Amino acid sequence: MKKKRPFIQDPSATAAFAALRDLPLPRAVHAPRGDKLHAVVVGGGTGAPVSIRTLLSLDVETSAVVAMADDGGSTGLLREEADVTPPGDVRKCILAMAADPKDPLTRAFKYRFPIANNHSLGNLMLVALEDACGSFPEAISVCERMLDARGHVYPSTLTHVTLAAKTRGGKLLEGQAVACHSDIALSRVILRGQGTIEPYAPALEAIRAADLIVLGPGSLFTSIIPNLLVPGVVEAIRESKGTTVFVCGLADVQGETLDLSAREHVEALLDHGMRGLLDYVLVHSSRPLSPDQNTFAPSAADPQESAGIHSVAVTYDDVMAIQAQGPRVIVRDLVDHKRPTWHDPEAFREALWGVLKLCRSRRK
Repeated sequence: MKKKRPFIQDPSATAAFAALRDLPLPRAVHAPRGDKLHAVVVGGGTGAPVSIRTLLSLDVETSAVVAMADDGGSTGLLREEADVTPPGDVRKCILAMAADPKDPLTRAFKYRFPIANNHSLGNLMLVALEDACGSFPEAISVCERMLDARGHVYPSTLTHVTLAAKTRGGKLLEGQAVACHSDIALSRVILRGQGTIEPYAPALEAIRAADLIVLGPGSLFTSIIPNLLVPGVVEAIRESKGTTVFVCGLADVQGETLDLSAREHVEALLDHGMRGLLDYVLVHSSRPLSPDQNTFAPSAADPQESAGIHSVAVTYDDVMAIQAQGPRVIVRDLVDHKRPTWHDPEAFREALWGVLKLCRSRRK
């Protein structure tokens, strides 16, 4: 009888993006001051690593500002039992920045142990190092050095926070893990802290200095917006001379944005502080949008349609309505035909490359 392994490797949702490392670099795009462009990815969960890996493949200096409201899975257990800073989303972003995904230590960080409440080694390392070093940022720095990370990960706050949400039906939900699996789309979210919620100053500095600020992809209300609710984050985006782009999700696989259109995704961002601050919105459509066709009707060849996935709808009128509020909409066929809830690595890379070429100071 085959002996059961005492651990499993946490599957990497961005494994397909590792191939981007081998693609040739396009013609370099530089910041106005002449050096490399610097990008900051704002998000969390499994979405931010998609943008991180793509930007690194384009030779862009990349940082991440990560939400701290996660209370599900291994992270939730650690928060409940040890009252620690949530490590899970930070771990995923550090792994996305690791110099060599095949390095044994990098792979070991993904190991989960069913014999220990299914905790991942990376989560345990961050928690243990937070105690040993005396601070969570120093724990992150140690892990970045261990994995030879090609960028820096900043928590948006070090205050221990929780998320509360209101659904479009008026129901109140407590906790990030509960909110993201709502049976009806969310309308608003708020952060609650153990005391006054303070921003992490280096995160604000990274945002202010960025040439490109990328929001997403990822869970809109439980991974992206919680960063914007930390005092000072929206102000830092406003003070930055960088270009901002929102990467709209392809589909709802949890519940928090069920049946929301791309236009409603953008409006939710605007309602949570981003009004007047979005320059571009990147959305997926498997077919050209036409003013003569204003009912969402995906192509029969769309892999999302054939898989019965709840696509994020977008119509010509949606694009016009979004652009009337300021942002320019970039529509591309971005879905991965093998994994229809994920962006196609090369298509997404090409789309971000197009945004990078447009990167210019919006407030000279």
